[in-house]
Amino acid sequence: MYLEVNHAVKKIGPDEVLKDITFSLERGTVCSLMGGNGAGKSMLMKAICGLIFLTEGTVSVDGKIIGKDISFPPDLGAMIEHPGLIPQDTGWQNLRELASIRKRIGDPEIEEAMKRTGIYEAADKRFRKYSMGMKQRLGIAAAIMEKPSLLILDEPCNALDEEGRNMVFQIIREEKERGALVILAGHEAEDLEDVSDIMLIMKNGQIVERRDLSVQNEP
Repeated sequence: MYLEVNHAVKKIGPDEVLKDITFSLERGTVCSLMGGNGAGKSMLMKAICGLIFLTEGTVSVDGKIIGKDISFPPDLGAMIEHPGLIPQDTGWQNLRELASIRKRIGDPEIEEAMKRTGIYEAADKRFRKYSMGMKQRLGIAAAIMEKPSLLILDEPCNALDEEGRNMVFQIIREEKERGALVILAGHEAEDLEDVSDIMLIMKNGQIVERRDLSVQNEP
């Protein structure tokens, strides 16, 4: 399995925000984490990304344990909570600065990602002047531009209209077809049901139900 979460526990003070979570996923799969605020979705995503340390248990990606063998997944694209980009820089400058960290892509790939997310026309506009929907589109562009093997999107449809939601669903399908493991989070099951192979329902830091949707979503 490409991603394995084994008995993951996270405690913050007296509170157990992740409670003995275990599941595994292969590449070429779309998995949605569903649940209300406080369900543990974002915390679980942060653990997978290596942004927090687990109290107990492990997360491994491609056979390597996060926090032991590697600090974070080496081939990761992620947008968790709100896009944390530089307000005074343009959309284009923000993506170029992110791309300069790993030096895997150049301007053509950045342009492609901005066009896929419908934000290219605002490439030269400062991020602080973006609407909420535009910021969401740029955050998704940042996550997909390096064509990662593991793509994590926290509430990707947030602040988007119907056209924007359809754009997100198309990108998710394309990334799955490319062979990425895509992990999403949302509040309502029906929001992401049509593009998901697996849905994990979370409540109070636990997975309370697993739904296999791959058969019903076959074309």
